[in-house]
Amino acid sequence: MSRSASSRANRRGEPPPSPEPLPAPALDSHTHLDIAVGGESRLPTDPEVDAEIEAAAAVGVPRLVQVGVDVASSRWSADLAARHPNVLAAVAVHPNEAGAGAADDEALAEIDRLAALPRVRAVGETGLDRFRTGPEGWAAQEASFRAHIRIAKEHGVALVIHDREAHAEILEVLEDEGPPEHTVFHCFSGDAAFAKACVERGFVLSFAGTLTFGNAAYLREAAALTPVDQLLVETDSPFLTPMPHRGRPNASRLVPLTVRALADVTGVDLAELCHTLTATAERVFGPWQDGEQR
Repeated sequence: MSRSASSRANRRGEPPPSPEPLPAPALDSHTHLDIAVGGESRLPTDPEVDAEIEAAAAVGVPRLVQVGVDVASSRWSADLAARHPNVLAAVAVHPNEAGAGAADDEALAEIDRLAALPRVRAVGETGLDRFRTGPEGWAAQEASFRAHIRIAKEHGVALVIHDREAHAEILEVLEDEGPPEHTVFHCFSGDAAFAKACVERGFVLSFAGTLTFGNAAYLREAAALTPVDQLLVETDSPFLTPMPHRGRPNASRLVPLTVRALADVTGVDLAELCHTLTATAERVFGPWQDGEQR
């Protein structure tokens, strides 16, 4: 999600209560703590962020991937990951920002620099968005996507893809450039046929709270056919809050709602699914433990 996209509609009412803890640790593979905790008008304080991370750990979500959407938030994400053992970072210029001209040479050089840091484990979110960006921005968006793919491969980190109404175009660019070893479709939004195409290419599909929406049977069908070791789970907080709290502010501590929905869809035992999600995350992003090498 782009910082420039309005978050007010996703922050109505009081934050939902924490759900029942998971039986084994899982993770949030995509969160925006800077927006979720601080909002659009300010950056959160360290104690505020730490309290949010602790609340997630208390329900069985001790691993988070904090995601940048522009140079400033990417720097913030890298700094947070450097100081907090529960957090790894992803850095990028978001496709909608790129479509507006933000992915210039200076910005891409900074993303390249940040991608080399030890606890920056992914380049993203990058990709294509044909919903919020009009045709006049598509060329710049694609050029940025290609540059981000190259940065990810250069540094041997994962690629985290934002794909909105651009399924075929995303696959074409990945085929042309050659994907990194680990490629994650953040907030997977395709149907079963697109999921199958991604799975066949070895990509990992990350499902958000949208999986729980009543009108998302196509997502549940896609998740059901995805091998369990190619699944991840995320919040995209403060956006895409799972049921029964849709429309209220999302947070990493609400991941258990989506994990339980994913267990129902896949038929996998809940504790087993938590273990597998964690193993997949560490395969894709490397270990969270401070001091270990990726």
